[in-house]
Amino acid sequence: MAQAATGQQFPFAYEGVDKKGKKVKGRVLAVSEIAARADLRKQGVVAKRLKKESQLFKSGKAVTTEDISLFARQLATMLQAGIPMVQAFDIVGTGHDKPSMQKLILGIKTDIESGTSLHEALAKQPLYFDDLFVNLVEAGEHAGALETLLDKVATYKEKTEALKKKIKKAMFYPMAVLAVAVIVTLILLIFVIPQFESVFKSFGADLPAFTMMVINLSKFVQSQGWWIGLILAGGIYAFFYFKKRSKPMREALDRLLLQAPVIGPIMVKAAIARYARTLSTMFAAGVPLVEALTSVAGATGNIVYETATLKIRDEISTGIRLQQSMQSTGLFPNMVVQMIAVGEESGSLDQMSGKVADFYEADVDGAVDAMSSLMEPLIMAILGVLVGGMVIAMYLPIFKLGAVV
Repeated sequence: MAQAATGQQFPFAYEGVDKKGKKVKGRVLAVSEIAARADLRKQGVVAKRLKKESQLFKSGKAVTTEDISLFARQLATMLQAGIPMVQAFDIVGTGHDKPSMQKLILGIKTDIESGTSLHEALAKQPLYFDDLFVNLVEAGEHAGALETLLDKVATYKEKTEALKKKIKKAMFYPMAVLAVAVIVTLILLIFVIPQFESVFKSFGADLPAFTMMVINLSKFVQSQGWWIGLILAGGIYAFFYFKKRSKPMREALDRLLLQAPVIGPIMVKAAIARYARTLSTMFAAGVPLVEALTSVAGATGNIVYETATLKIRDEISTGIRLQQSMQSTGLFPNMVVQMIAVGEESGSLDQMSGKVADFYEADVDGAVDAMSSLMEPLIMAILGVLVGGMVIAMYLPIFKLGAVV
C-alpha cells in the first residue's frame, strides 16, 4: 500500500464481472497492472480485460473549481446515502470523464486506504482544496457530521462560483466588444484606408482636414505599429508580472477598482457577499470565530477587504465585538453591521450573515444585469464613433467632388 501511495499511478481501463456476475467496465488508477487487478478484486470485480491507457493525449483539461464543487456535492450525497467513504471515492473517481480529476480523486482514495484522514489527504492537494475546504472537512470529522459539512462546502462553492461568473460577465462583455472595435479599427487603418488614399491622389485636389488626419494616422500605424504593439505587449506583461508579486500594487489596484464608477459598487457588493457567505459557512460548522476569519479574509477576493478582515480578527482576539470592529473599518454598510450585531446578540451569527450574503448576491445579480443593459448603447456609440468616423472621413472627398461637379 505504501508503494501505491508514493509511486506514480497510471490509468487502466477494465472490463470484467462483479460479485453478481454482472458485466462492468470503467477505469482505475494503479502503479502497475498487478496492483490494478488487486484493487479491483477488493471491489469484488474480476477483470477480464485490463489495458493501460496512454496519457500522451489523455492528460485532459486542468481541474477547475467547478470540478471541486461537483466532487464535494457527489461525495456528500453518497455519504448521506450510507455508502462507505472509500467506495464513494471509487465510484466518483472511476466515473469521472476528466482524467485529471479522476487521478486526483483516486489518489486521495489511496491515501485514505493507507490510514490518512480525509482532511489530511485533502491538505496534500493545496492547489485544489483551500484552507477553508480542509478546515470544514476537519470540523465535520471531529463532530461526526462529515456528510453535513461536505454539503455545506458544496453549497458554499456553488454560490461563490455563481458570484464569480457574474463578476466575470460584468468585466468580460465590454472588454470583448471594445477589443473587437480596436481590431476592426486597425484593419481599416492598415488595409482599407491606404486604398482610398491611392484613389484620392488621382483627384489632384486638396483633401478635407478630417480625411488628412485619418490618412496620417493610417501612415503612422503602418510605419510605427509594430513598435507600438511591442510596447503595449511589454507593458501588459509587466503589469501582470508586478501585480502578482507586489502587494502594495495589488492593494492600490483593488482600492482603485472599488472606487471606479459603475464597476466599483459591484465589486464592493461582491466582496461583502463573499465575506458574509464564508463567515456563515465557517461559523455554522462550529469553527471558532477568530480562526474562521482567517479563511474569510482569503475568500473576499479583494486585498483591501482581506487586510481589513485580518485586522478585525486581531481586534476580536483582544475582546472587541465583531460588529464594532467591522464598523471601525469603514468598508461595511450600516445595514450589514446592524445585521451582524443582531446575529451576535441572538446567537445566530451564521443565519444573519447568510441572509446578508443572500441579499448581496442577489444585489450583484441585479447590478450586473443593469450594467449590461446600460453598457450596450454606450458600446454601440463607441463603435459608431470609431468605425463610422473613419468611413465618413474617407467619403468626405467623394461628397466634395460630387458637390463641385
